Amino acid sequence: MNPSARRAWTQLIRKHPTQILACTSRRCSSTFETRQWSTPLAQTLANAIKVTGPIPIAAFMRQVLTSPDGGYYTTRPEGEGEVFGKKGDFVTSPEISQVFGELVGIWTIAEWMAQGRKRSGVQLMEVGPGKGTLMDDMLRTFRNFKSFTSSIEGIYLVEASPTLREVQKHLLCGGASMEETDIGHKSTCKYFDVPVIWVEDIRLLPHEEDKTPFIFAHEFFDALPIHAFESIPPSPENAPQENVDQIMTPTGPTKLHKPLKVANTPQWRELMVTLNPKAVDEDLPDEPEFQLTRAKASTPSSLVIPEISARYRALKSQPGATIEVSPESRIYASDFARRIGGASEPPRTTARKGAPAATPPPAKSVPSGAALIMDYGTQSTIPINSLRGIQHHRNVPALSSPGQVDVSADVDFTSLAEAAIDASEGVEVHGPVEQGDFLQAMGITERMEQLLRKVTDDEKKKTLETGWKRLTEKGGGSMGKIYKVMAIVPENSGQRRPVGFGGGISM
Repeated sequence: MNPSARRAWTQLIRKHPTQILACTSRRCSSTFETRQWSTPLAQTLANAIKVTGPIPIAAFMRQVLTSPDGGYYTTRPEGEGEVFGKKGDFVTSPEISQVFGELVGIWTIAEWMAQGRKRSGVQLMEVGPGKGTLMDDMLRTFRNFKSFTSSIEGIYLVEASPTLREVQKHLLCGGASMEETDIGHKSTCKYFDVPVIWVEDIRLLPHEEDKTPFIFAHEFFDALPIHAFESIPPSPENAPQENVDQIMTPTGPTKLHKPLKVANTPQWRELMVTLNPKAVDEDLPDEPEFQLTRAKASTPSSLVIPEISARYRALKSQPGATIEVSPESRIYASDFARRIGGASEPPRTTARKGAPAATPPPAKSVPSGAALIMDYGTQSTIPINSLRGIQHHRNVPALSSPGQVDVSADVDFTSLAEAAIDASEGVEVHGPVEQGDFLQAMGITERMEQLLRKVTDDEKKKTLETGWKRLTEKGGGSMGKIYKVMAIVPENSGQRRPVGFGGGISM
């Protein structure tokens, strides 16, 4: 769903809730009207689908994760970030062991040294910082490198959840006050006197030519919305009729500039989220409220999104092939690359009528900084059928209990690399490598042995050893193989590989 359609869809729900709820008997069965929905957000989504028809997976994900009215991340109960950790629904690597964050901090120091030890203008940025555990472990590590900390001008956190923002502020800033700014919120780091700034979108942060940004994304991209498509063979049933001059969109019919012709080649069809009639009409027990369905005709997304990469276009000719694509992930990867290497060319953006045009990112005379992306996903293939739900540390149907289930999908690392390289001629990409290999190269074995020598309590020693193995081992559900690490660094014709990716530390 494009931004304008999404805004219209959201406004429809907010401005006319009574009309949506009060469906006529012709369109809504009495079962639908009286049904006890799994969550309030499930009812809101069902009402919208009744009015607009099936919605893209991306629209569903965006609502269930970040809706201000019942989203998983934005309206969780106040506390210590119940989404994460043993009390939450899943555990992340920083929550398993402090060593994970320490080694990411060491990687940052090593990259800063390799780029000439910039004395000022260093920015630390993290997107989706969770409880703030990763950044906190990194900042504690940085305290041992005074020349580096003196170069830091600010810490920037991209966080959409007010609840998690408060958790992060308490951990990173202690008792320091928080104030609102024109772009978000601001406080002061408890470890050294630099500002901590929160924004809801990284694009709210200005691109500055003389800055050196170190950007971190840990289990961030897997939660960004995806679109899914299936290739279908040409046939009279699947092809549009001659002179079709409009198509159906989530906000109603849209007139085409050029009529569609009968297709004699395979076409992409989008997989959409719709209501399950067995649940909402027949009220059968144990039936899911929502299900996936293949769109009967082309959607705006199916006509555009699968054409953005040759990798996707190559599969179009194979009927039955499916792909998952996250345009929003590509936008973030492009943003990272432009901050590090400068823009290859001004992004093609069109301002809304009456709104000022966006200021294009400046070129950088000397690329600097780096991005480290850590997530689970495919190393070289395109993700398929990876949409998943997690609740209370167990896998559950991704479309169940909207707003109370974490919904995610595999990250397409090759797509991120493509987007970064296309966005800036001043960067190169290394990886992805498996997390276990990255951590071993960063010295996790030596660091854990050092910690274990200081521990006398058997229970604590066992906890350390268990966490170490879970982070690095590659079997039995451990993270060493499933999770990958990728780096975006300044372009240097491949002459210097970053540490952890085949390179060593430059002194």
